[in-house]
Amino acid sequence: MSEPHEVADGYEQVVAGVYHWRIHNSSIGGATSSAHAVTEGETTVFIDPLQLAPAALAELPAPSAILLTARCHQRSAWRYRRQFGAEVWLPQDASQADEQPDRSYRDGELLPGGLRALRTPGPERAHYALLLVRPPGVLFCPDLVASNPDGELRFIPFEYHEDPEETKRSTAALLEQPFAVLCLDHGTPLTVDPKGAIRRLLASAG
Repeated sequence: MSEPHEVADGYEQVVAGVYHWRIHNSSIGGATSSAHAVTEGETTVFIDPLQLAPAALAELPAPSAILLTARCHQRSAWRYRRQFGAEVWLPQDASQADEQPDRSYRDGELLPGGLRALRTPGPERAHYALLLVRPPGVLFCPDLVASNPDGELRFIPFEYHEDPEETKRSTAALLEQPFAVLCLDHGTPLTVDPKGAIRRLLASAG
């Protein structure tokens, strides 16, 4: 999979120890693609990373692990593995990636950075959300939903999903998780009532 060529100029802090950056990704028609970093003690992990400008990248602690929520989110993982020597983690049931991952993970496993892997099928079978279990609880959601400029949610277009009905079920299941912040692979984080936004989306979908 080709790495997006756009580079984010800077990053934003979402909550303490959680950082977000984004690009307008020309490979998906200029839509927003987002990446995150999480620090937990002496550990820093990148989640589905995109290129970040060198000056901004130098301000973040170097990652020791790179977590991919799905094969389709390899993005700049291999670049940053070479740069930092960070281990790349991929779901154990994902199809073959561009390079060999260092580690694999499964549903329910606790990953570096204090992140819990949660299988969220629909877009594809090997598709995972990651839950940062420390308060306030941050859920990193890949290709189920995206955020609009008004802060509301929409489903990623269903033509890109293996099973749209499974996507809806996976989205509804997110409400059972203990989180107060929702970070997305496509859009800006929701820090105010993200569960309310999920409920409104599900209600509108019927």
